[in-house]
Amino acid sequence: MSDALKHECGIALVRLLKPLEFYKEKYGTAFYGVNKMYLMMEKQHNRGQDGAGFASIKLDVKPGDRYISRIRSNQSQPIQDIFAQINARINEEFTAMPSLKDDVAAQKRIIPYIGELFLGHVRYGTFGGNSVETVHPFLRTNNWMHRNLIIAGNFNMTNTTELFDNLIQLGMHPKEKADTITVMEKIGHFLDDAVRKLYKKAKAKGLNKIEASPFIAENLKMSKILKKSAKDWDGGYAMAGLLGHGDAFVLRDPAGIRPAYYYKDDEVIVVASERPVIQTVFNVPFESVKEIEPGHALLMKKDGSMTMEEILEPLERKSCSFERIYFSRGSDAEIYQERKELGRLIMPKVLESIKYDTENTVFSFIPNTAETSFYGMLDAAQNELNKQKNEAILKEAENLTEERLLEIQSHKIRTEKIAIKDVKLRTFITDDSSRDDLVAHVYDVTYGVVRPNDNLVIIDDSIVRGTTLKKSILKMLDRLQPKQIVVVSSAPQIRYPDCYGIDMARLEHLVAFNAALELHKERGTAGIIEEIYEKCKKQLQLQDTEVVNHVKEFYAPFTDEEISDKIAEIISEDNINAKVKLIFQSVDDLHKACPKNLGDWYFTGNYPTAGGNRVVNKAYINFYEGNPERAY
Repeated sequence: MSDALKHECGIALVRLLKPLEFYKEKYGTAFYGVNKMYLMMEKQHNRGQDGAGFASIKLDVKPGDRYISRIRSNQSQPIQDIFAQINARINEEFTAMPSLKDDVAAQKRIIPYIGELFLGHVRYGTFGGNSVETVHPFLRTNNWMHRNLIIAGNFNMTNTTELFDNLIQLGMHPKEKADTITVMEKIGHFLDDAVRKLYKKAKAKGLNKIEASPFIAENLKMSKILKKSAKDWDGGYAMAGLLGHGDAFVLRDPAGIRPAYYYKDDEVIVVASERPVIQTVFNVPFESVKEIEPGHALLMKKDGSMTMEEILEPLERKSCSFERIYFSRGSDAEIYQERKELGRLIMPKVLESIKYDTENTVFSFIPNTAETSFYGMLDAAQNELNKQKNEAILKEAENLTEERLLEIQSHKIRTEKIAIKDVKLRTFITDDSSRDDLVAHVYDVTYGVVRPNDNLVIIDDSIVRGTTLKKSILKMLDRLQPKQIVVVSSAPQIRYPDCYGIDMARLEHLVAFNAALELHKERGTAGIIEEIYEKCKKQLQLQDTEVVNHVKEFYAPFTDEEISDKIAEIISEDNINAKVKLIFQSVDDLHKACPKNLGDWYFTGNYPTAGGNRVVNKAYINFYEGNPERAY
């Protein structure tokens, strides 16, 4: 994606099911779990590079021994920073006490971070700043082991204000309004309540305070706590949590917006945001890694047992399609095929734009994440070329010479590596013209492969703001002097803000919105701008379930092609000599390519939860009033 977007995070959870001595004997180290966590977090660094956190729990420790460890970092390479610190601490202990290396029980007692239960998190800071205090996992501490709660998630709630107010109604005093805090405190409230009730039952059974602790651990029902806690949540989430005594859970939202996968054998239970991470790190086949179903929680008890329970009634499945188009690793078997299909399906529009002149067209991609869609586009281009060759041969069959046949057969699809992201240039000069000149040189080009009469077709994952296209990519491509530049987006036009984790909060930052705005002004229909504003304002006091997305009316008068052509005008500055054409994937073809992930609210405005309609209307109100605040 040439426009930099940020995404809400990745999670990794590992529960060891054997004593640490087992891993020492089989794998040569009692730090097996720590090593696997490092790999799982590193394999998900694509999901977050602004911060990372790691937490571990030791099971069955004696009173007075530390059993929870946590470390977080917001350094430039946070995952490496975390595990460098962990490794340094381990080496310090080994240096001070060489006998520890062969004494697993002593390692567990003395060395932090070693344990049986681990939770990791990688973060993109989309909201709430990027101080180390905003980095997951979050920790809620208590002297009662069962009331210690560690939370990390890939999520965004649309109704944080309502959740915050609910906490106040419960008599609590939350330290801040961030959705992570409100979620953790809500779970913590019902956790405290459940522990208190179980303690009373233990006393009624004649158990003393020490005996009550294992009774509570055995009888605590995390599913009941989650049902009460999540009742009012509105958003997309994969929420992971650890309790101090050793229970754990991962809860997925009812629409399946955010992804979560798991694997279990007799040695480990593993959860991650992406399937290939588990496949690679634990060397297991595709079919062994399962999805946590929408609205369900994967529940792990201290004794190692695991169940899957419905916590919230599943909604219509609307898993995030951006996961498939861009964010998730393309090494996933399904995602790889889906991205190729996105390229194949858009090719008919591309062929129309170049008038089927494959001989005078160069195909390429930008950025690297668009490479898989590029391969799909090439498959379709090769099919078209084969058709052209067959037609030429049949047309000239009676007079076909060997030389002419060789000439026809020698025609190939021309593919080149056109754009190279050379360095991460820092725009340290504040003067606009100087900064724009620097941005224009973020990419470099391959000279000498494009002729003046060529079409240059470049496929991108998606086009969001259009800024990088306008300030950098088009200028860079135009230096090659093609007659036409065709920019292809494997995603449809992004028209609406996302409120479930991707950093697209303001309508006026979306180039498709600005294109529709220009079209209204040009066609004398600008009155609709205020009409929609008034409709949105009237809904401010309604319940979320009653709110209608009136921003759809903003786009309704225009065809997709009209908006695409206007975007092409917006991003083409006067000094661009080539004709610029933009082609976007259709929503129907997106659904054909990604049939299991139909979450398309960015493109259609069809939000999967009630809070989405409130957010989009509030975003429109903010746009109209010139208010730069986020709508959620």
